[in-house]
Amino acid sequence: MYNEHYYCVIMAGGIGSRFWPISREAMPKQFLDFTQAGRSFLRLTYDRVSRFIRRENIIVVSLIRYKDLVMRQLPELESGNLLLEPYNRNTASVLTFSAYTLLKRDPLAVMMATPADLAIDRSAEFERTMTKALDWAAGHDDLITIGITPTRADSNFGYIQMADEFTGGAPVKVKTFTEKPDVELARVFIDSGEFLWNSGMFAWRASAIRDELERYAPEITNLWKGWKEVLDTPDQEEFLNRVYTDTNRISIDYAVMEKTDNARVYPASFIWADIGNWDSLYEYLAHHDEHGNASNIEGKSLILDSRDNVMYSGNKGKLTAIRGLDDYIVIDTDDVLLICPRNDHKFKDFLSQLAMPEFAQYK
Repeated sequence: MYNEHYYCVIMAGGIGSRFWPISREAMPKQFLDFTQAGRSFLRLTYDRVSRFIRRENIIVVSLIRYKDLVMRQLPELESGNLLLEPYNRNTASVLTFSAYTLLKRDPLAVMMATPADLAIDRSAEFERTMTKALDWAAGHDDLITIGITPTRADSNFGYIQMADEFTGGAPVKVKTFTEKPDVELARVFIDSGEFLWNSGMFAWRASAIRDELERYAPEITNLWKGWKEVLDTPDQEEFLNRVYTDTNRISIDYAVMEKTDNARVYPASFIWADIGNWDSLYEYLAHHDEHGNASNIEGKSLILDSRDNVMYSGNKGKLTAIRGLDDYIVIDTDDVLLICPRNDHKFKDFLSQLAMPEFAQYK
């Protein structure tokens, strides 16, 4: 039974630069199908939440430049449920925009928020966890984040420290947030048993996040004065251009969650992957051979004496032949061939070189 006051906000405005050269500015990762399942990350996310959120209560927030992509992949999405940002200002602005919009439409709105690019399995458990979080949020001022039990010391994720042991009922008070520690510190976190991965998913009353944003991030909310009169009117676009021009990029974690006394976490047992870079996609790609190579190759392949690589080719008529390569990323597209160590720091440094003018056409 759907609750008419429960909403889902899908955050789908990222550029996905760390998945270059498959993810480009014109076609970022949330609109791509990495699994050959015929559904993009955005489509999978929408279908997943529509099992327990009314379709008319699903909001997608993206950039103006991606309007046509969103509507092409989600043709059933009501036009008023696509919120378009003029610029990418990170998740604090996304959630400010969506909270104010929902409050104008429904003062009793209770919203969950999820990135569009998460890989999630055990859908029934996901539904159960998110419904519990929404039910709790409906009756409390708490800001709930969803925590994932870590399976390894991974420095690509943020970590949440629980103040108490989770007993299966109420969400647990958050003690600390730590953004992407090094591997050694992550190992200490895991050994303590007190830490969860930060999933990037939230649940709260729209009025509760509004209050905490206005308390801890006035540099953002002060720019939104007059929102009640402007949102969902012909004047909205001009208003948003002014707001976003003066807004700094900041995540909701830094803006609010690390400051508020109302942060709580629900430990989740569904299977989750934050597809933030090629290394995390390595864990998610369906095809792993006996040597640890993760591949999504549409044509024929001949892979010998090679281990723990991430390999992709979308060319059905091309043979991918690799020998003697370990821990590399090999990506073959129509206009780019990428061969780079899987080391995330080296890859990010490599990507920074794309800012050079001679590479602009490949971004």
